[in-house]
Amino acid sequence: MNDLWVGAALALVLEGLCYALMPAVMRRLAGRMAETPPEQLRWAGLAGACIGVVLVWLARR
Repeated sequence: MNDLWVGAALALVLEGLCYALMPAVMRRLAGRMAETPPEQLRWAGLAGACIGVVLVWLARR
């Protein structure tokens, strides 16, 4: 359970850094996401989750 909290905290740190270092880029990205069809966002989210699972598996091996 501790690893889950560390992973969530790390995700917040990385997202926060993106907004702090390049707010204009993040604003444009959010605008593009609002225009992206839900099905495409769903597939991108699934792909990201799968990649994340593989990376965690490799790191814990």
